[in-house]
Amino acid sequence: MASLKDDDWENEPDPKYQAVAKDPEVSQKETSTSAHTVPLTEYEGLQAELSAVQHKAQEQWDLAVRMRAEMENLRRRSERDVENAHKYGTDKFAAELLPVIDSLEKALENAKGDDPAIQAMSEGLQLTLKMFESALNKFGMTQIDPQGQLFDPMKHEALSMLPNDTVAPNTVLHVVQRGYQIHDRLLRPARVVVSKANEG
Repeated sequence: MASLKDDDWENEPDPKYQAVAKDPEVSQKETSTSAHTVPLTEYEGLQAELSAVQHKAQEQWDLAVRMRAEMENLRRRSERDVENAHKYGTDKFAAELLPVIDSLEKALENAKGDDPAIQAMSEGLQLTLKMFESALNKFGMTQIDPQGQLFDPMKHEALSMLPNDTVAPNTVLHVVQRGYQIHDRLLRPARVVVSKANEG
């Protein structure tokens, strides 16, 4: 058996390896696994497309945030409207009842005397008025009777002013007609006579 010299390995490579090296399929695989570069124009196009998609996504996000805020505001307004409907739903009805209360009070003022019939009528009027006001109080209606208090333009209506040195200026001297409010909403201001300082 002939021995191979070192020169033989260098000059005559194994035919098996030579065939593989010359095989076009192997060369193609080697080429395809080499580093791959993207053309500059294609890269710029991808960047532009990505920017457009990001911009669209940001617009959709902003829209979603605005819609959520609007829905929250709508929910709060609805809750407030329902609450106000419960609190003030009877304000128009209560305002229509004020003349009835005024008539009862006026009748009670005039029902004075020693006659037993007048006294019985006076007691009946007092009881009716008390029951009426108690029923209205259950729905948040309260009376404004500012006798002796300082004048409040938010709740009182001054019909006239009289000089008076015994009380501070702008004190309610006389309540001509009591006012009413339902919860914190004014139904009718109290009509009053207010004091003022003497001139000179």
